[in-house]
Amino acid sequence: MEYGRVSVRAVVRDVVEEVAPAELVLVDGLALLDDTTAVRRLSVRGGRREPLGFGLGEMAALVTPVVWLVLDQTARKFAESAVDSSLRGARGALLKVLRRGGEPVTIPPLTAEQLAEVRTQVLESASHRGLTVEVAQTVADAVVARLATTSADTDRQEDPGNGSPANGG
Repeated sequence: MEYGRVSVRAVVRDVVEEVAPAELVLVDGLALLDDTTAVRRLSVRGGRREPLGFGLGEMAALVTPVVWLVLDQTARKFAESAVDSSLRGARGALLKVLRRGGEPVTIPPLTAEQLAEVRTQVLESASHRGLTVEVAQTVADAVVARLATTSADTDRQEDPGNGSPANGG
């Protein structure tokens, strides 16, 4: 995994552990799958009753699908944005994010504006999936806090003025 990036599944696990620990069994089950398959199973389409295949049935009010699907979409969107804004190296970055199987889908460090966009997407997705406003806000805050921590850690590592021996050579 590239420096400063965090896997979607790591963020999902951290957020679910914080806000809906009873769903960790779902996250652990999905961890056995590649990212493409996990996203496909979490995307409730076609009226399937057992989309995950391990007996959890209806997922309308679960946190895990909200977080995983929004973060997967975020990773793919910002990889596509990288292609639009910079041709150098962007094709490789896009291919890494979109790769089926193999390496997990990752999210780059995000700006404050991008974090706000992710928060809005989580709130909208949570609402569509039947979570209460309070739960949706808690989940959105946890997702943004986790992603902001990754972004802040990357900024500190890249700041040559922070006095870190790792930056002076």
